[in-house]
Amino acid sequence: MRSLPAVRIRRALGVVAFALLAALVPAVLATTAHAGVTLIGTGTLTGPDLSGLTGTLESGASASNLGGIGSGVAWAGGDTFLFTPDRGPNATAWNSAVDDTTSYISRFQTVNLGLSSAVFTSGSVTTLAPTLTDTTLLSSTTALNYGSAPALNSTGLNYFTGRSDAFGAGLSSNPNNARLDPESIRVAQNGKSVFVSDEYGPYIYQFDRATGERIGVITLPAKFAVANLSSQGATEISGNTSGRVANKGMEGLAITPDGKTLVGIMQSPLIQDGGTDGSTVRIVTIDIATGKVTHEYAYKLDNIGTVAKPKYPTVSEIVAINDHEFLVDERDGKGLGDGSNAAVKKLYKIDLTGAADVSALSGAANLAPKAVGKTLFLDVVAALTSVGYTTATIPAKLEGVAFGPDVLVSGVLEHTLIVANDNDFLDTVGGVANPNRVFVFGVTADALPSYQAQRIPEPATLALAALGLMGCMVGRRKG
Repeated sequence: MRSLPAVRIRRALGVVAFALLAALVPAVLATTAHAGVTLIGTGTLTGPDLSGLTGTLESGASASNLGGIGSGVAWAGGDTFLFTPDRGPNATAWNSAVDDTTSYISRFQTVNLGLSSAVFTSGSVTTLAPTLTDTTLLSSTTALNYGSAPALNSTGLNYFTGRSDAFGAGLSSNPNNARLDPESIRVAQNGKSVFVSDEYGPYIYQFDRATGERIGVITLPAKFAVANLSSQGATEISGNTSGRVANKGMEGLAITPDGKTLVGIMQSPLIQDGGTDGSTVRIVTIDIATGKVTHEYAYKLDNIGTVAKPKYPTVSEIVAINDHEFLVDERDGKGLGDGSNAAVKKLYKIDLTGAADVSALSGAANLAPKAVGKTLFLDVVAALTSVGYTTATIPAKLEGVAFGPDVLVSGVLEHTLIVANDNDFLDTVGGVANPNRVFVFGVTADALPSYQAQRIPEPATLALAALGLMGCMVGRRKG
């Protein structure tokens, strides 16, 4: 990686001061012109990425494939967002012994969504032109366990990979394992590092934002891991009686606006809590300063069919509204990319205040009665079909969710809520375009009165502050 520039200087980005403008708009206009949550913009992004990688993976896919980026998305201040693809291309059959996974190197993509320069008008959907500005590969300075190591390891770093056989002895949460299936990303309060959650461990790792090198490990309780590991997910599931379900580990990750707490959520119930047939998943809260899990809470999934399977949807993301309220993304796997019709893509609002701690409990029957209450915040399927999408053209995997900067919509200040899809690295499915797609929703102040934005300083600004130049605000970004 030393020969591949991990840090790129980005063009200056202006930050628009909307607060003063909002104060000039009559309150009655804010409540009548834009009630609730509406789609205000969409954008697509095509590759290759900026990793500088050449050649192909074992399956024949490009090593620099810009795909699956909507597995996780995080706001990094201004117009900048970080997107993380999952474990890489595995749709092409080449080796069933590793579930067709490849030595794709884990990474995150830095994208400018162009929200500050876009014009948003009530009742219409603006077409955005997202720009990829950087690709950062994720690595470790210490040795990792591999089945087959990426060729780039010859540069002196040990890169995390999507190959399912990249593990050694011990629990699946062994941090020396190279396999990583990133599913969510959040930016630390100082803007210099990112937290990434994963399904293989489940892991939560902290990476330097500029270099991509791992700088921290948060270890979850052993009950979240599995003891019998396999490069084949079905074998791993059948060989364990407790721990996370294969490929359904720590799916969502939130960071509170004060930057002090991480909140993770599992995609499906743990095996001992019912597995994929269970109704209730676990939420964990983590004190960032100590890296310790402080609480576990229960979240009950919707029942979407008593006969047909799956009986319950899965969770794809959690994002903080403030230090105790969150949005949780529940979805099915249906829609564009699956050859079926989307039915369940919903964001629910929850409040952990006063919720029961379930750390000492096990089993769906014990967890479900303790589940935190939830209220529907946004039915994404309904919102998209109302503006012309069909249930067949809504992406199957709407997984990444993040708040963004406030924008003006017909003169009224609104929050932005970003929803992105994981296209499984497939640009087309059955002859139908299946791009990396971003949906931008406008959220009126009255629809989310308790919202608190995370304030993330820009690395360049931090450097100037250290020189005593606090009064000079610049938008130049690094890494």
